[in-house]
Amino acid sequence: MKLREILHHKGSDVLSASPSDTLGDAVLSLVKNNCGALMVMEDDRAVGIITERDVLRACAELPQPLAASVRDHMTTELITATPDDHVEHVMGLMTNHRIRHLPIMEAGKLVGIISIGDVVKSQHDELSNENRYLKQYIQG
Repeated sequence: MKLREILHHKGSDVLSASPSDTLGDAVLSLVKNNCGALMVMEDDRAVGIITERDVLRACAELPQPLAASVRDHMTTELITATPDDHVEHVMGLMTNHRIRHLPIMEAGKLVGIISIGDVVKSQHDELSNENRYLKQYIQG
């Protein structure tokens, strides 16, 4: 299965923050939307990602972390995939880099984001379908 199929079912809406937002703003958005990461966008361009883990690091390091800027705590070295990448490849990528959220880029533009939960769900659905077809085949 390709990531394009996951995005087709999930949708391509991406929650975002600005580099000038505070971590407090980012936390409110993460909680409000029940998600673990926000893409950091500047002039319609992905410049980073801010995750729960980034916020926790800031909390451990700073006396008043929620007043700090997203720019100072976001991850800027983005690991990305394309809609035509296969789920199996992405599983390895996310595992090796220990990331739970993966921006999907096409022709230099952000077209979506997937989580490790999306990947696990797609694998589970695929294996469930395969199992059902095999049972039908065996039972005649």
